[in-house]
Amino acid sequence: DVLLKVLAAGVNNTEINTRLGWYSKTVKAATNEQSDNTQEVETGGWSGATPFPLIQGTDCCGEVVAASPGLSGLVGKRVLVRCTMRGPKGFASYENKWMASDFDGAFAQFVRVPGGEVFPVRCSWSDAELASIPCAYGTAENMVERARVGPESRVVVPGASGGVGSAVVQLCKRRGAHVTAICGPGKEAAIKELGADQVLVGRHGSPAWSGIVEKLRGGADVVIDNVGGPAFPDMLDMLMQGGRYATSGAISGPVVDLDLRTLYLKDLTLIGTTAWEECVMPNLVSYIEKGEIKPLVSGTFPLSEIVLAQQTLLKREHVGKLVLIPPPTGQ
Repeated sequence: DVLLKVLAAGVNNTEINTRLGWYSKTVKAATNEQSDNTQEVETGGWSGATPFPLIQGTDCCGEVVAASPGLSGLVGKRVLVRCTMRGPKGFASYENKWMASDFDGAFAQFVRVPGGEVFPVRCSWSDAELASIPCAYGTAENMVERARVGPESRVVVPGASGGVGSAVVQLCKRRGAHVTAICGPGKEAAIKELGADQVLVGRHGSPAWSGIVEKLRGGADVVIDNVGGPAFPDMLDMLMQGGRYATSGAISGPVVDLDLRTLYLKDLTLIGTTAWEECVMPNLVSYIEKGEIKPLVSGTFPLSEIVLAQQTLLKREHVGKLVLIPPPTGQ
């Protein structure tokens, strides 16, 4: 194991979902709706019951300050932590555990993690910028990898202004894909700057939505969707024959309508992703060090203002990631 001094920790939907027990199948509501529910859910963690008391914090940029024998070469290095870790069978099995859901995370001044799960990074990025990467970009790169996005792919990305969505836009463009991003009003310029070929403004239920669906119907090889909810059938309609739909979340609701005829008559593939492929973190470190992706930090908060940071996240008015900064050690 290694002991990290936490330099910065990103804020994610998964921390709110875990705190609310949203991962329990007894919960049907979107994250925003569930946040108003004070009922306790005992089986709402990633792997059943959440092990309370629990320190959350899935994203970590830290400095190694102590290490087990054989890992002393990591001491003093600035690192990122792979927050989804495979089980005892390694990458031969999809069994996994998540930092800050299955064991203590980075919303603290120090965190202990397995030495094989830290990745030194050499770059000029700030601590906050690096802390915006692991969960959002790792989740995004995993979906992009599993959906086999390549230079000829035409990809639709709903929820493109969020942490994962904005990462998907960049990572698909890095692979040479044509990207159509969907976002809320006032966010289109920021998403266009990330490289999206086309940015459409609207969401399910808005006056513009039916026009967006018609414009994109049957034209996408891949949809990468962490929104879910009532727009799910429209996402499948946007796919061409043999298209691929990848997801790792459902901020607008986990329970969706699926017409099986759409699935089998169009030869679609549905891809659920939680456990990351082995290449994901090495890929991201390489992209950072080569300058092939850029961070998108919307704001930072002192760790003591975690409540305000999560409230800000739930408003969905920002683009990119929010990051917490712990106090200096000794305070």
